[in-house]
Amino acid sequence: MNPVGDLTTHGYEPPRNVQFSVFLDNRVGKLLELVEIFHGQALKLAGFSILDSAEYAVIRILTSRADLARRLLDRHQFPYSEADVLVVEIDDTHTIDMACKGLLAAELSIHYAYPLLVRPRGKATICLQTDDLHLGCSLLRKRLFTLLGENDLGDNALMDGDEGLPPL
Repeated sequence: MNPVGDLTTHGYEPPRNVQFSVFLDNRVGKLLELVEIFHGQALKLAGFSILDSAEYAVIRILTSRADLARRLLDRHQFPYSEADVLVVEIDDTHTIDMACKGLLAAELSIHYAYPLLVRPRGKATICLQTDDLHLGCSLLRKRLFTLLGENDLGDNALMDGDEGLPPL
């Protein structure tokens, strides 16, 4: 038996976004050391969030190419874990409070949320981690929210005025 009913999982996969939680000693320069491994690479650092404590920090990172980010983190020996997350476009007609109400209606918890650095299509975006990714995606799509995948966060992102056509 599926933990989520057939109506919400019926062969549908949410847009893929892998967030890396990187564990760093809380020392001067460690954040710079981490972000520099992505500089000049064929990916975009789409978002990050910092959870700080006296002895260590957890840096949540979202990129436009998870496979490459994973290889870079491994090569530079940064300890990390991975989690699938939703990336939701926010605008005047699809607000954060509307997203929260939609998820709350199904008693779906939001473990954390943070804004992204990129604005595909010129709109604000947030990263959400929920109890159930498939159900969360289904609920937001039913409320006509736009959900983005990692390929939307980098060079493939549509910007204002793009028609969605590939370059000639």
